[in-house]
Amino acid sequence: MSRVWLITGTSRGLGRAFVESALAAGDQVAATARNIADLEALHETWGKQLLPLALDVTSQSQARDAIEKTVAVFGRLDVLVNNAGYGNIAPIEDTTIEEFRAQIETNLFGVIIVTKAVLPYFRQRGAGHIIQITSIAGRIGPIGRAPYAAAKWGVEGFSETLAREIGPLGVKVTIVEPGGFRTDFAGSSTDLREGRPEYDATVGATVRFQRTYNGKQPGDPAKAAAALLHLASLAEPPLRILLGSDAYNAAEKSDVARIELDRKWKHLSYSTDFLKDNET
Repeated sequence: MSRVWLITGTSRGLGRAFVESALAAGDQVAATARNIADLEALHETWGKQLLPLALDVTSQSQARDAIEKTVAVFGRLDVLVNNAGYGNIAPIEDTTIEEFRAQIETNLFGVIIVTKAVLPYFRQRGAGHIIQITSIAGRIGPIGRAPYAAAKWGVEGFSETLAREIGPLGVKVTIVEPGGFRTDFAGSSTDLREGRPEYDATVGATVRFQRTYNGKQPGDPAKAAAALLHLASLAEPPLRILLGSDAYNAAEKSDVARIELDRKWKHLSYSTDFLKDNET
């Protein structure tokens, strides 16, 4: 059975791959971008199967309009993919508060805004699937990406709560955590700043690695898109899934270390409880 998608951030990168894969599968897609001209080539190729929409995800009114137009044109909406976002690399000390706010506004509040815009429709319908594209940076704290990680960790917490609230209503939520994929996210889409000399061994090293890593990432965008289509087809999709061997290995290592640390300090954690009446 064909599906109707609304995908944000589709001018390039993984978002573009998601759109093309869904269209090739025979689905209908509302593709959004801040500059609708970026979607002209897609529209020329796919015609009425594609609905191009201008959308700044930080605008509540534009988000509501995008949902309404999608349903009006295609008759329904089955899957929302919150993919829009961007990042940079710089030391926390050298990242301005304005830069923090801008990334969190797009990468976190943009997700919240578009999700809230679709909730009344999915709730009334008793069906729907919300797919949140976060990152391995939503599971670990990568050096040099503090604003991005802060936003992605926020999306993870928001989405876990969301799943518990709307799951009983028939609406599904999946958090997708990609590792490195061969898109321009690590190239022209990312501002790289090594910062002051004191951070040369940490952030500076990360920036230098990123410059050589771009174009060599292990992830294949087409395969990520195929995985997304598979997830959307499942009656019971996972709440969370990692994409890419690099993401899986990094998450596993981090999670094991976190559990070991929790267990090491378990006695101190337990020591803060009130004592029971029969304990001294």
